[in-house]
Amino acid sequence: MTMEMKDSGSVVLTAYHPHSPARIPGMEQSFVQDIAPGHSPASRKSFSRCRRINRMLSNESVPPAFSRSNSQASMDSTSMEDFWCEVESIKESREDGSEEAMLLEFKPADEGELEAEWLQDVGLSTLISGAEEEDGQALLSTLTRTQAAAVQKRYNTYTQTLRKKNKQTVRDVRDIFGTSDSSPTFETVPVSPVSSNGIQLPGQKTVWKSVSSKSCLDCGTDKGSPSITEELSYDVSFSESITVLPKTQEWPKNQRFKKEDSALPKFIVRKSRFGLTEVGDLSPEDMKKIRYLSLIELTAFYDALGVELKRNRVERVRGRENGLFGVPLTVLLENDQKKVPGIKVPLIFQKLLLKLEETGLETEGILRVPGSASRVKNLHQELEAKFYEDTFDWDQVRNNDAAGLLKMFIRELPSPLFTVEYLPAFITLVEKISKIKLQLQALHLLIMLMPEANRDTAKAFLQFLKKVVANEGKNKMNLWNVSMIVAPNLFIYKGKRANQQEMQAAATTAHIVRLLIRYQDILWTVPSFLISQVRKMNEAAMNNSKRQLMFDKGVRKLLRRKTMERERPERPESDIPEGVIRVYAPLHSKVSMAIQLNSQTKAKDILARFHCENSRGPSQNVRGQIQSLHEIGGNIGQHCLDPDAFMLDVYRANPQAEWVIKPKAS
Repeated sequence: MTMEMKDSGSVVLTAYHPHSPARIPGMEQSFVQDIAPGHSPASRKSFSRCRRINRMLSNESVPPAFSRSNSQASMDSTSMEDFWCEVESIKESREDGSEEAMLLEFKPADEGELEAEWLQDVGLSTLISGAEEEDGQALLSTLTRTQAAAVQKRYNTYTQTLRKKNKQTVRDVRDIFGTSDSSPTFETVPVSPVSSNGIQLPGQKTVWKSVSSKSCLDCGTDKGSPSITEELSYDVSFSESITVLPKTQEWPKNQRFKKEDSALPKFIVRKSRFGLTEVGDLSPEDMKKIRYLSLIELTAFYDALGVELKRNRVERVRGRENGLFGVPLTVLLENDQKKVPGIKVPLIFQKLLLKLEETGLETEGILRVPGSASRVKNLHQELEAKFYEDTFDWDQVRNNDAAGLLKMFIRELPSPLFTVEYLPAFITLVEKISKIKLQLQALHLLIMLMPEANRDTAKAFLQFLKKVVANEGKNKMNLWNVSMIVAPNLFIYKGKRANQQEMQAAATTAHIVRLLIRYQDILWTVPSFLISQVRKMNEAAMNNSKRQLMFDKGVRKLLRRKTMERERPERPESDIPEGVIRVYAPLHSKVSMAIQLNSQTKAKDILARFHCENSRGPSQNVRGQIQSLHEIGGNIGQHCLDPDAFMLDVYRANPQAEWVIKPKAS
């Protein structure tokens, strides 16, 4: 059964409780049928324990420790069989010493510390230090009304705490936001559209293309899809489009999930004239700003829904500094990048995925049917010794053992793949938010918040899981089966007080994994309203820098002297007519070209023109490489453009940019 436990300041954990008032006829027999001939004694032992779990689940004579109605996200026990068996398998792995259970120490939060950390995490440490830094000012200048209210609320709490403690004099919130009311209240936020992937343009309306497989992201079910398709908009911030819920409204006390794939709605995100932007299409500097804005927006989003955004405060866990398993992702990548520069996903993780994709996708019960515990333990040790020497024999690895190693890698990470700080936020988005569209929006922002190494590794993992589900006809693993197996490996994380908390919200975490797999194409697309804010933030920072230079007398004198001594003037910017861009292609034989834009010119048209010009004698440098058009500089760091982006719209959003054709970063 699932149950809800009050949060006591520690991590919210997924957990198993062996009591349920419901009897499940025939449950034990279902597991006997799953045992394939030739399974090892360890496998039989695992299934034996699963049968014992089911007997406990169906034991009516044992009174339940918690009422089933206490769970906001429940599921019939028959639907959760695979989850409990996976939990038991994880326990066995730790009991026989084949893997170590990482323990996290959670720090208690003093009053005001959470708000101070939040302000630092969103890039507004200047509000704490009192320094007048340009980055903080630029960020504040781009916030929407709901985002500003979220910042103001946390800053108010922080300053009130400091005043109580008489530690220091703090800036008044009115000096920061320029308002006479430090605690604004509002019910409905007016929506004012901004252009996708760009700055707001006077009088411009969003232009939608007709729906087709190439003009939109289509994330729905492959079969048995519901007749209603819902659009998602990236033009307006999620929090801005929410009406604050009345205090009298309550969430359903017993929200239940349907395990059928067709129960999930079908969402599409149509491409605007700016196209769509994936996470890897932006520079690291701009993605850092996206993370700042995403945390502010997520907080504002939860505030608008009347939901508390909980975070864990965890002491730094020092993992191993070498090896494969139990090593932090950042350390693994640093080691791997010495061998393969620019790699974004650890080599061992890639190799395990590749092994399973090549030989295991059609294996019946892949991920669910456990391999041999003794073989997995031996393979683990052999990999640690031979992987980087390229002497490990992958042909000896059976598919179920490879799946076991893959799940072990995820479990042994010193910090969870989806970060321990935000595990409570993942749980809350399902338990406290009833509509799947709103759940998806919250999940989207949480993905934007993830560190780069975690996000790239999670993306590779989810792409693999999508392939597993696509082969359901042969491997008998549908979306719900896969989600139940993966959830314990991602969201059961043993902390200091795990014994008291025990395993909570099983169906909740399985539902989260289901959303991650089904809607991954949407989740790894950067919302255009965040890109618009990054552009404004960069523009504000540039304007601040220009004003600072103008006040520097020494700089003014130097510029005046250089102007007088200059023999000939530089080419004025007006040499390039309005609507004409010069595109550079350093890897082509024809390295630059001036192109007149019109309202129908797309990025792919420019790429095709360069390909045509160089088709007679293409450079060796571009053979076999996928070239993309990049927007560089101006109000963006670097932006790989969608081939369907209309260039005149992008040009008007960033007229100071340079345009370069080069390979897209992998």
